[in-house]
Amino acid sequence: MATENRINFWRRNAKVPGRQKVSVKLCEPVCSSHVVFSSVQPVYGAQHPPLDPCLRRSYPKDAKLKLNNLKSKKTSSFHEFARSTNDAWDIDDDEEDDDFLGAPALSSLPSGLHSAFPQKQQDAAGVTQSGISHTTEEDTEPELVNNKVVKSNSEIHLSTSSVRSTLQKQQSLPVRPVIPLVARISDQNASGAPPMTVREKSRLDKFKQLLASANTDLEELRKHSWSGIPREVRPITWRLLSGYLPANKERRELVLKRKREEYFGFIVQYYHSRTDEHYKDTYRQIHIDIPRTNPLIPLFQQPVVQEVFERILFIWAIRHPASGYVQGINDLVTPFFVVFLSEFVMEDMENFEVAALSPDIQRNIEADSFWCMSKLLDGIQDNYTFAQPGIQNKVKALEELVNRIDEDIHNHFKKYEVEYLQFAFRWMNNLLMRELPLRCTIRLWDTYQSEAEGFSHFHLYVCAAFLIEWRKEILSMVDFQGLLILLQNLPTIHWGNEEVGLLLAEAYRLKYMFADAPSHYKR
Repeated sequence: MATENRINFWRRNAKVPGRQKVSVKLCEPVCSSHVVFSSVQPVYGAQHPPLDPCLRRSYPKDAKLKLNNLKSKKTSSFHEFARSTNDAWDIDDDEEDDDFLGAPALSSLPSGLHSAFPQKQQDAAGVTQSGISHTTEEDTEPELVNNKVVKSNSEIHLSTSSVRSTLQKQQSLPVRPVIPLVARISDQNASGAPPMTVREKSRLDKFKQLLASANTDLEELRKHSWSGIPREVRPITWRLLSGYLPANKERRELVLKRKREEYFGFIVQYYHSRTDEHYKDTYRQIHIDIPRTNPLIPLFQQPVVQEVFERILFIWAIRHPASGYVQGINDLVTPFFVVFLSEFVMEDMENFEVAALSPDIQRNIEADSFWCMSKLLDGIQDNYTFAQPGIQNKVKALEELVNRIDEDIHNHFKKYEVEYLQFAFRWMNNLLMRELPLRCTIRLWDTYQSEAEGFSHFHLYVCAAFLIEWRKEILSMVDFQGLLILLQNLPTIHWGNEEVGLLLAEAYRLKYMFADAPSHYKR
């Protein structure tokens, strides 16, 4: 009965606001196209920037966004709120059924938006109708050097079509960052890729010294990881901090081998049941959500990568029946997958063909991503059980904390009837992954894994600091509509290590002031 209630609770219907069809009309000659939404639908976030610059924040005065069921009446309960909202990337169920029963659903954009953008702009974003990025005219096998993939000479010389695609991207998307969203994870600052400083080299040597000891001092490792982990040692450090690997160096290889074999034993034992009546709804939802994961990064639109994600999420869901699969969990796989992939890819990770890796390497990356994601979710599983009580509590705590630390923002939200659930639900459900570029999420998770209860407790203070970061912009918005659009499209696309470091420092200050004094949440 509980399972049936949970399924019914999350089951969508055609009348949910946010699922209305998107109407398209031509703008003035300044813009090539403009989309008018019937609800607060264009929730792009940092990883999903709009493909047309005129969609970012410039709306004609006569184009009024109708915010159905958001301002007209306040939500009286979390259940009511959940029924009145939907994931920004949801597409029509009928179309999803067609994709699920037929070809794989690889569309990287909501179906209603394909017609809204010229093919030139879709190409410029690095995706096609099938969701797979364009490749150069010459397909060459990558070279393996010390088990790491490097570009061959023929790949260095870009074809004319590739150069043209790059120029189109720069012309049609002036607001896209110059730095990639995934590649060169250690060089995330907007200033480019400076040579390693003396301090950075010293930090890297310290990490190598800790990791090379017979028994790694995990407390010391956490202390050094708080301010960021060097790219070269991030994979093994994440495995250690997540509790996946033991501190004893001699036991690591044995544990890795055993856990990887155990994961693929689950695949053999359970994965065939994805078509069974009891599990087909779970698998169907996973199959639908995977193409929406980082839709503008070609790496995640490759069929081989999507199959890896499907297996990881399905096995996790059936081994955790208390929650099962919930939308948002799919995002949590991506940082682990990218970090473990970085052990074998030196550059251009966004467009790297994972199929070029050996089957054994692919299997190891998949198994390690599964176990580390499982360790993370063990600490926040109440975020995904029926009615998601963990998220409800965290959103309420955020509201009380903001009321204490910045009463102006809190009263501003009250004045314009903005509910914290309307923007903070996603912040808690996706751990800010849709608000920050992936490179920033990875840096953020360095600190989360070094903090005690980083994902479950410290994240609250990061969200509070993140909200206060936009204080000036929030207070400048004097209407409900503008506030919601701002809070769901915060301009973090150019963020790097420096911005994340300042955010974490402010979050730590807030934690130091309030964590041990819960009564200070309220006045």
